[in-house]
Amino acid sequence: MRFLRFAIAAIGLVASTAFASPADPKLGAEYVQLGSPQPAQVVGKKVEVIEFFMYHCPHCNVLEPYLAEWVKKQGANINFRRVHMPQTGPKDPEAHLYLTLEAMGKLDDMHVKVFKAIHVDRVRMNTDAVVLDWAVKNGLDKTKFLDAWNSFGVMTKLNRLPSVLNAYKVNSVPTLVVDGRFMTSPSVVDAANKGMNEAALSKATVQVLDGMVAKVAKTK
Repeated sequence: MRFLRFAIAAIGLVASTAFASPADPKLGAEYVQLGSPQPAQVVGKKVEVIEFFMYHCPHCNVLEPYLAEWVKKQGANINFRRVHMPQTGPKDPEAHLYLTLEAMGKLDDMHVKVFKAIHVDRVRMNTDAVVLDWAVKNGLDKTKFLDAWNSFGVMTKLNRLPSVLNAYKVNSVPTLVVDGRFMTSPSVVDAANKGMNEAALSKATVQVLDGMVAKVAKTK
């Protein structure tokens, strides 16, 4: 009986992936349902989309331009936000940098520059000192940066990150969650659609997001 259950499950998985298509994403193939749905930040009829990422993650770096363009096209349809995974814990310098830039209102100017610094210029932002040096060299006022860096709001968000990741059960990046209920990622899309290079996989991932957002929007 146990073997039969495994066989039936395997047949179901093969069936779901046999008809997989990023342009028409299927639950159980290009995206999955979270085991413990989380409350979404509701803003009117906008659909919440969260990207869990890390600046030094090469896959996040490849996905970034495709995702940024997708967010721009979605416009008022979505409430988009990012959560930086704190790989080294609540004192992670990269996560701290992201939250500081967010608090300063500098993400639009600096977000892509951080990716470039790490993946092109090979700056290793693994200490607070390196992060501060980079920020000042890239035109940010040292005093204002440190004020934001050490602020109560930034420190509170930084300390909460591990519990946020635990709630969503995120253990790899990039991961994208829609409406607190559905999750996809390039690795999930790749499992359902083999043979894509990373650029094609990034394009396919935002296609899947289109379908996920459209599905959720119908329930609003």
